[in-house]
Amino acid sequence: MKTKLLEIFPGALAWLTLGLLVFLSFRQPVWVAVFIILFDCYWLFKNLFLYLHLHTSFKQTRVNQGINWLRRLDDISRVGAPTSEGASELKNWQNIYHLIILPMYKEPYEVVRESFLSLKNANYPKDKLIVVLAIEERAGEVALATAQKIREEFGNEFFKFLISHHPADLPGEIAGKGANETWAIKEAKKSIIDPLKMSYENILVSAFDADTQVGPGYFGILTYKFLTADDPQRSSYQPIPFFSNNIYQAPALARVVAFSTTFWMMMHQAWPERLTTFSSHSMPFKALVEIGFWQTNIVSEDSRIFWQFFLHYNGDWRTEPLFYPVYMDANVASGFWQTIRNLYKQQRRWAWGVENIPYVLSGFFARKIAGGQKIYRGFHLIDDFHSWATNALVIFIFGWLPVAIGGENFDISLLSYNLPRVTSFIMTLASIGIVTSAVLALSLLPPKPEKNKIRHYFFYLTQWILLPLTLIVLGSLPALEAQTRLMLGRRFHLDFWTTPKSRSKTAG
Repeated sequence: MKTKLLEIFPGALAWLTLGLLVFLSFRQPVWVAVFIILFDCYWLFKNLFLYLHLHTSFKQTRVNQGINWLRRLDDISRVGAPTSEGASELKNWQNIYHLIILPMYKEPYEVVRESFLSLKNANYPKDKLIVVLAIEERAGEVALATAQKIREEFGNEFFKFLISHHPADLPGEIAGKGANETWAIKEAKKSIIDPLKMSYENILVSAFDADTQVGPGYFGILTYKFLTADDPQRSSYQPIPFFSNNIYQAPALARVVAFSTTFWMMMHQAWPERLTTFSSHSMPFKALVEIGFWQTNIVSEDSRIFWQFFLHYNGDWRTEPLFYPVYMDANVASGFWQTIRNLYKQQRRWAWGVENIPYVLSGFFARKIAGGQKIYRGFHLIDDFHSWATNALVIFIFGWLPVAIGGENFDISLLSYNLPRVTSFIMTLASIGIVTSAVLALSLLPPKPEKNKIRHYFFYLTQWILLPLTLIVLGSLPALEAQTRLMLGRRFHLDFWTTPKSRSKTAG
């Protein structure tokens, strides 16, 4: 019963917020008008605060991309790395191995090959990389053929290379990334790590998507952060996802969504006390073994794994920001409308991370975690999903309700006259952030193909006028649907939806 009530809570809170705005706009329009003005001011200052974080993270990311991390690793191996007690400890980075899990469903060979090329070209000793290509039995012969082609080209490039075959329809599993990753890492443990008697404490696991491409210094900075962290065995390690592999083939809405997600993650890199894990990230193998790996019956395995660690270790877990990118695909399909449908489904799946709220809150009742941590983490977890589902609707649609349905007495009031003007002025100030986003987005674009002329950059700037539309249609609405589905019960729960990957010619 407690879990059911917690599943109802996020959706009920979102619908209560929107319902009260409608009801009070009719019955008490003055109250709502004052609330809207105050909320718009709060939203403005919150966004300015986040954009300051964005610039901080952007600068640090650019710095980190220019550092020779192998040289830094040699330095700490020679003179020692600072520890949490302020002393110095000698650490040999060449003892650290990286286990890379690449779960694959029906991704084309070209997409998977690009990911393996990035591993091959990484500026890190290949004899320290263990790579597992985790294919799904339900993907059939096409996936098997792709895996065999990858083995032929890259099988001898790394210390160890393994193809795992996740069986279909195992009891208690949801067909998805978490179940595949768990099967893959157990296979690697059984066939590679345990037979070689490798130290669990010296292995870092990177859980990637099939389209994830690492930058040259990724494993260098990951190893450096691991060796210099205050508590490396109690930390996840989060890069910044740049959805730019195929950005020139993406229509305008898909580009805005891709960069918005990148900016959101970049902002949170400068806010480590609230940072969890998302999409591609890394973590210690020893801790993964201790918690029993990923849960196999949930959709949002990338964020859930953080909360599994957090609860298992009674709050003694954090996410270390890497301030370094990994490169992934923007959501692009064979046509514009199919791309929009896929974007909606992708956002809805990400928003299904709301399933973490009942898991975390019920876990707080059962675990001995400091009360302050429970309040801070719980509040921000709820606030993030509530804001996702409601803020854009409140600002761009529901905020105008007092003027529309407030009645004659409100219509002739000074507040009715000023509400649209005050709101428009605040939105104009907020557009400074949109302009900043547009300029930063240009700097994150990969080298342009020759066919992309200078005039295309003008369109890449002006595409940001679509941001309010994307915040509603590809933000609030899929989040509200996800929370409503969770509220309505098991019959309406989402299964894992794999984003189709392609190299479509679509552009806009």
